[in-house]
Amino acid sequence: MSEPEERSAVSTKAVDIAVAIIFLVLGSLVIFDSVRLGFRWGPDGPEAGYFPFYIGLFMCIASVINAFRAFKGKDISETSFVSIPALKMVMQVLIPTCLYVLVIGGIGPIPGLGIYVSSVIFIALFMVLLGKYSWLKSITVGIGVMITFYLMFEVFLKVPLPKGPLEAAFGLS
Repeated sequence: MSEPEERSAVSTKAVDIAVAIIFLVLGSLVIFDSVRLGFRWGPDGPEAGYFPFYIGLFMCIASVINAFRAFKGKDISETSFVSIPALKMVMQVLIPTCLYVLVIGGIGPIPGLGIYVSSVIFIALFMVLLGKYSWLKSITVGIGVMITFYLMFEVFLKVPLPKGPLEAAFGLS
């Protein structure tokens, strides 16, 4: 018995074209900056933008070829790149992770919470919401992981990580 087919969120053709456009833009930026730096062979060898220029050029050529193949290709036009349920699962991780990164450093005039407090909240929420663990276990693990990270980075390796107002209140900044 076959499983019911899930609805597609986006086709492979659309993703191929989008990625080709993104790489075309990135390659164009590399070329633009290489021209600014100098991309020719000077009297004493290659200028600063010589090799990046050709890398950007190859990126643009490959992007145009991929976009052309995606537009022309009939075999991938109906192929699903990702189903809606699979995309929802990815978004359950991607969106909170992006918010976590923003909360570490702050958003505009709102100051950040620092990496330690943000990470405790992030780990605890992930454990409760996605892992279905209890709040007590989740907060305990979050705090334990952050104490370990603090000792490892700040104490042993002497690598300061972004801190927020709570760390400053305890004199840890």
